[in-house]
Amino acid sequence: MKKLGVCLFLLAATTISIGCASLNSIQRTEYQSMKASGLAVEEKQPALGAVLGILPGGGSFYTRQWGLGVADLLLWPTSILWDPVAGYQGSEVINYDVSRSHAKQIKQREMRDLEQQLESNSITQVEFVNKRRAIDDRFDF
Repeated sequence: MKKLGVCLFLLAATTISIGCASLNSIQRTEYQSMKASGLAVEEKQPALGAVLGILPGGGSFYTRQWGLGVADLLLWPTSILWDPVAGYQGSEVINYDVSRSHAKQIKQREMRDLEQQLESNSITQVEFVNKRRAIDDRFDF
């Protein structure tokens, strides 16, 4: 019985240390900038991830952390201590990644359009440089 308790403790400690995804301070600042500029995408709702974390493995499964979800399922009800946080933070990470990808696609499209304008002589080289800088500034998070 004592070995089972030690094994469950080690599994819980390992799950908490390697399973929880969260944004670092730089990523959090970038994501706030994306939100402010209207480029953020919300694929997952952090509040819903937290609420689902009360269910056995729900927050982790919601944020596609399958291994953590299985561990949380096995460790329920103890996993209620960390799974709501994992569901919330995991949702933020997914939204950050999707938003970065979305912004990158928009920037590439705008740059491609700008290069086509230059090639077709619709704009001058000076206008091209100025517009390119404006695009770079807009997507500099």
